[in-house]
Amino acid sequence: MSKNNYNYYNSIFKNQQLPLAFCDLDLLDKNCRDIAHRTKGKNQTIRIASKSIRCTAILKRILASDPIYKGIMCFTGNEALFLIEQGFDDLILGYPIVNEKEIKQICEATKSGKKIKLMVDCEAHLLLINTIAQQVGVVQPLCIDVDMSTAFPGIHFGVMRSPINSIEKGKQLIDKFEKFKNISLTALMGYEAQIAGLGEKNPANGIKNYLIPTLKRLSNLDYSKRRKAIVQYIESKNIKLDLVNAGGTGSIESSKQENWVTEITVGSGFYSPALFDYYSHFKHEPAVGFAVQIVRKPKENIYTCLGGGYIASGTAGIDKIPKPYLPNGIKLTENEACGEVQTPCVYNGNEKLNIGDTILFRHSKAGEICERFNELQLISNGKIIESVPTYRGQGKCFL
Repeated sequence: MSKNNYNYYNSIFKNQQLPLAFCDLDLLDKNCRDIAHRTKGKNQTIRIASKSIRCTAILKRILASDPIYKGIMCFTGNEALFLIEQGFDDLILGYPIVNEKEIKQICEATKSGKKIKLMVDCEAHLLLINTIAQQVGVVQPLCIDVDMSTAFPGIHFGVMRSPINSIEKGKQLIDKFEKFKNISLTALMGYEAQIAGLGEKNPANGIKNYLIPTLKRLSNLDYSKRRKAIVQYIESKNIKLDLVNAGGTGSIESSKQENWVTEITVGSGFYSPALFDYYSHFKHEPAVGFAVQIVRKPKENIYTCLGGGYIASGTAGIDKIPKPYLPNGIKLTENEACGEVQTPCVYNGNEKLNIGDTILFRHSKAGEICERFNELQLISNGKIIESVPTYRGQGKCFL
């Protein structure tokens, strides 16, 4: 595969305006096939997490690659409205929104025939959306977000999402729908972030890596029972759900074992950023990265590049720094790492590097790299075949 061939990429990018972000379509297409293969065996579909893509051209390519890919999980109301304008449909907001203008526009989109579900996890959300939907004259479909975290002694294993962290709280919120006429419960989601987004070999976790597999196994037993019981309660009230959503790239194998789950959300696996090197049970190709140019050589075996300081969100740590990966043997310096305007690298490999050559990096996360570049250069069979805009290139910045 071209992913390990430095000269392959260097010859493509050397005479381009750098830095640039790129997508290797040959590797992206392979990831699409491999992710579909990981999911098949059950009667479930895959919903694409747009925050991990942030490029409409790539979203369209993934959706067209296999019938198993259906629908998009958005991250803001304005992003959902933008995607509707771009011709997308079957959308779910992954997070609650409370901006009245956005909610009104989404209700209007629903009234016009678009399939879009708003996320809720408390009665305040229900009241707000119902009031606006009543004004618009529509029944707005909603999705309940159920918390999938597990509370171990002294450890909150998961992320701080929904307050619906028990079966009883889920039942209480479900019952409250009966008070409102302009909203309908049509979907349930539970994102097991501690399974989907936590690798077992992350150097930033140190000795905790030895505990993570056990915590994952115990947490899976905990939250799967919670999700099943809430689904059963909804069914007992003669409410027919359109879908039950679960998971992420790192939890496909466990999420698909829940027969009550109808679809699995996947995002980062398509790009396979650096954080996804730390999982033990799957491996996808580094389809998206960025190229920076060597502009000086201050010392023997030190090559300094222009730019590169694209740090990922989350807790500060070594796992949030972009990862140089080509040529083989390239490393960051301990003192400077990735800088705002320059990034020095230590190189003891076999390639002969010169000023003007490129160094290839992978972002720690997936879609965030698209917030730093207006375009993705699409490459296939050794050449750039197209340049497509990212969200940023289309003049959009949603968060």
